[in-house]
Amino acid sequence: MSDTLMISVSGIRGHVGTDLTPELVARYAGALGAWARSAPSDRLSDRPVVVLGRDARTSGRMFACSAAAGLMSVGVDVIDLGIVPTPTVQLAVEHHHAAAGLILTASHNPIEWNALKFVGPDGIFLDHEAGSAVRALAEAGPPRAGWSDLGTIEKDSTAIERHLDAILALPMIDLSAIRKRRFTVALDCVRGAGGAAIPPLLERLACRVHGINLEMDGLFPRPPEPVPENLGEVAALVRNTKADIGLAVDPDVDRLALVDETGTPIGEDYTLAFAVRAVLDGRSNGGTVPTVVVNLSTSLVVEDAARAGGARFIRAPVGEANVARTIRDEGALIGGEGNGGVMFPALHIGRDAPLGVALILHLLAKTGVTLSRLVAESPRYTIVKAKAPRGSDLPQLYARLRRRFSDAAADERDGLRLAWPDRWLHVRPSGTEPIVRLIAEAPTKTDAEALVAAGRELLD
Repeated sequence: MSDTLMISVSGIRGHVGTDLTPELVARYAGALGAWARSAPSDRLSDRPVVVLGRDARTSGRMFACSAAAGLMSVGVDVIDLGIVPTPTVQLAVEHHHAAAGLILTASHNPIEWNALKFVGPDGIFLDHEAGSAVRALAEAGPPRAGWSDLGTIEKDSTAIERHLDAILALPMIDLSAIRKRRFTVALDCVRGAGGAAIPPLLERLACRVHGINLEMDGLFPRPPEPVPENLGEVAALVRNTKADIGLAVDPDVDRLALVDETGTPIGEDYTLAFAVRAVLDGRSNGGTVPTVVVNLSTSLVVEDAARAGGARFIRAPVGEANVARTIRDEGALIGGEGNGGVMFPALHIGRDAPLGVALILHLLAKTGVTLSRLVAESPRYTIVKAKAPRGSDLPQLYARLRRRFSDAAADERDGLRLAWPDRWLHVRPSGTEPIVRLIAEAPTKTDAEALVAAGRELLD
């Protein structure tokens, strides 16, 4: 595995044309199909169905052809959704009672990357056991079907419409209140799959939309990750159009970032914090104590929102599949990741930016205040993120950090997270890049930077 080809239990990602090739995509797609054929199922037919979807990257059409061929070659029927958000694929897997789903997207990675993501029949990304089985089948060479047992392919052009219908049917979202506000929205879809889903959603919510980068050609005009430093254009659009809110999504539309009405990007953690507040505020009083699940690197602002709403708060290892399974196992009301990924099991257990849009607009409509007011009323923290080359002595680093910060509560389920009541440091190997991530949060930037600097010092 090279520095630009990363193979994990949940999929593969790499540079297009060097490490990630049509041949590799076909082989791993075939392996997923073979796994789907061999997995226990209550289906009536011997031939399983796998749902295929992709984002708008320039290599997507080529890899979709390779993936479909690989799936059909092992006797699997393919339902091709075309260019759709990642959560749309997850919902379509459940809708079609499919044996698996395959999503071609490198999410927030730069333009030269693409990836395969494997989804199980429950609409959740594969766990370690299933992912390892798929990888073993790929390495051994998946068993191919003969001429009489090849799979078929058909298109499903209504998956996004079903997705939006399901969001708007959620009983806790007050559609009339949102439509009455007639929000003016500035929108940046980074020329990814969001152009197919977010504008029609906003139209159905009676919003007035000023959009940029709505074309779905995968020619990202900026770094595709929707972090504040990449949102200057949509921030300017908010100011120029006097919009009530700015919205930005990543290329596969599972992450949502917000810009307030002054044109200030507020950070992705607030997306989940405000979605949690929207759901907790909207639930009826009484009954069981609700549970909120996030990952170990999610901001304290989300924990504060959960506890203010009377919820039990649980952290899981980083990774959507880890958070999703904890949400399922704990019966959580809502959860997600601090990168702007909202997960609401009443819809499905996957990060979902269109859902996040509806929940945030619901909160603004019901409270009647501005986004900047919501931020001002929330506890404030500063998150500092850094990267370092991945070495081979991470366990030694963790031991040094624990000795250095012996007063901290330590969690080693995913790298090392050291926590105090009002701050934390998380050091972990990335699952998407050949690096180590250092993330710290504290009441001030100086305090957070000091924690990251300590991690860097011991890493060197």
